Amino acid sequence: MAVTEMKRINLCAPQSSRKQILEFLQSSGAAELDFTPFEDEDLKKKDTAGRHAIFERNALNADLAIETLDEFCDIKKPAFSSLAGKKFITRKEYEKIIADRKQLVNECSAVISLKNEISACRGKILKLESDIEALSPWLLLDVPFNIKGTKTTAVFFGSLPAAETDEIIFSALTDLKADFKEISKDKNNRYIGVISDMATAAKVKDNLRKIGFALPPLSFKGLPSEYKNELENEIQSLNNEIESKNAEIATYAGRRNAFCILSDYYRIRAEKYRVLDNVPQSEKTFFLSGYIPAYETAKVCSVMSEKYGAVVEEEAASDAPVLLKNSKIPSSFEGVLESFGLPKKGEIDPTAIMSVFYIFLFGLMLSDAAYGLIISLACFFMLKKFPAMEESMKKSVRMFMYCGLSTLFWGILFGGYFGDAPDVISRVFLGRTANKPVIPALWFVPINNPMKLLLYSMLFGLIHLFTGLGIKGFTLIKQKDYKAFFFDVVSWFLLLAGLLLMLLKSSIYASLSGSALPLGKIGSLIAEIMAAVGAVIILLTAGRPSKNIGKRLAKGAYGLYDITSWLSDLLSYSRLLALGLATGVIASVINQMGSMAGKSVFGLILFIAVFIFGHTFNLAINLLGAYVHTNRLQYVEFFGKFYEGGGTYKQAAICRVFRQVLRRRRKEIFTV
Repeated sequence: MAVTEMKRINLCAPQSSRKQILEFLQSSGAAELDFTPFEDEDLKKKDTAGRHAIFERNALNADLAIETLDEFCDIKKPAFSSLAGKKFITRKEYEKIIADRKQLVNECSAVISLKNEISACRGKILKLESDIEALSPWLLLDVPFNIKGTKTTAVFFGSLPAAETDEIIFSALTDLKADFKEISKDKNNRYIGVISDMATAAKVKDNLRKIGFALPPLSFKGLPSEYKNELENEIQSLNNEIESKNAEIATYAGRRNAFCILSDYYRIRAEKYRVLDNVPQSEKTFFLSGYIPAYETAKVCSVMSEKYGAVVEEEAASDAPVLLKNSKIPSSFEGVLESFGLPKKGEIDPTAIMSVFYIFLFGLMLSDAAYGLIISLACFFMLKKFPAMEESMKKSVRMFMYCGLSTLFWGILFGGYFGDAPDVISRVFLGRTANKPVIPALWFVPINNPMKLLLYSMLFGLIHLFTGLGIKGFTLIKQKDYKAFFFDVVSWFLLLAGLLLMLLKSSIYASLSGSALPLGKIGSLIAEIMAAVGAVIILLTAGRPSKNIGKRLAKGAYGLYDITSWLSDLLSYSRLLALGLATGVIASVINQMGSMAGKSVFGLILFIAVFIFGHTFNLAINLLGAYVHTNRLQYVEFFGKFYEGGGTYKQAAICRVFRQVLRRRRKEIFTV
């Protein structure tokens, strides 16, 4: 439960060591560079945009070549390959591939060129197919399509709307020494050939246009059927060319892994040159500034000063980026915290405490032992099967594994195993008549006693909320703001504890639980005094920034009104009851539906089908519900009591690609 302490280092080193120092920082993955301290007009920056653009282009070409191989080659990928992460190779393999980078760049260009040629062929095929479709109405024509007529006659072809009858067409040709013949017809158009006297040809076309006549969008010589054969032969030739180029692309399939390494190599170099473009420098020296975790500062500074002749100055970092440091279980929940916001300066990292509540509440919402076992085993299998999984994905899978174990625990307490599946199976298919459950709950069955679960949900909610308020108090004490601790934390503890004790002895609580808490006169008086003292403190101090007494009291009254938000927050924990019951009730309904056909072969088949489909759906929908609502309880109810967030972690561009390398550097393994 800690935010890593960060230090700022300022460095001045000879120009001759510039690339070596940047490569060292890049490979160590420890620095977050920031050049703002050296923004000086007297310092120059080297223009490396050209080299950076070349490296970026090479990286993009490698990526495009990889995409092309994936598209055109039958590259078998293992199941769940998206979880596998990046493959690890030895340094020797890496260096061997990079030594051939020029050849690999040419091969990437060749693959891309082949893809472009295939795309061009496909474009031509689409054009030819479009021409064949446009040609189809004229296939019955037995004269050349480009015929113009004779010395005294004109011949032309075109289409008219299907609604135009022969009478309408003849009326347009009246007294013009012309005639027509229908070639074909479809639901939209009539396709005709027209012959007319050469002297009246223009007038014929004008009259026909008035009724919708249009010349065909085709121009070719010979019979339409012969031209169709030519187009089809050309399409076949293009398809053969595509197959040939596909086969040529397939010869590069074995180079896919090398292309992946090449892409990362050039992306690393592009990042380095992008940073070089921002490095301020004088004639013989250059300057760097950035953030480094405090525990890495001594080692990094020692290497740069002793090996590269740099002068390094370290200082406290007031605006440092946030780097979380947690043990294995809490670190799995860092993604939940990051989705809300990283701690800002002065705030503690609540991940460890939040992870305990997250696991606890998630399992309580899902609360089915079989579902929990499935989730935990599936996540455990993925972690073992894919050890190179991306770190963020690995954390998420670990988080759900822990939540699955919590679900298993709560399911055993509540006696939920696919709902009441053991009881239904034993009663319908095994003839069991006993009323007692096959696997009894270790605690109680929520469906049979929902009010008990509601009361415990409220209890867990109070613990959750009071923990958040306690963390706020701890933070204020750590900041030595003792007044705020007393006025904003102790006062609320007094008020809420007093009101809670008064509630526990009331008839309202007795009607819910069956009995009230016997406080006696002294206990009741203490509860009332606690609530009154807390309320008075809040009334008098919540508006303390205001000097005007009237405004201060008004703000104090508004602060006291915050008790309603505490009530609404507490009621939010009723979702623990709602989701817990939803899982069990839906599961029970699925079991009842599956067993409707009774004890028979058909009944068994129906039960298995409904069981698999129904419980898969129930697990999926309630898993999503538990995840969403557990997040909400952390973000709104828990964090709302003490946490604001707003910190940022700006991962250094120069360190981004090698950050995973750090963990395996001793084994001389690179990520690709």
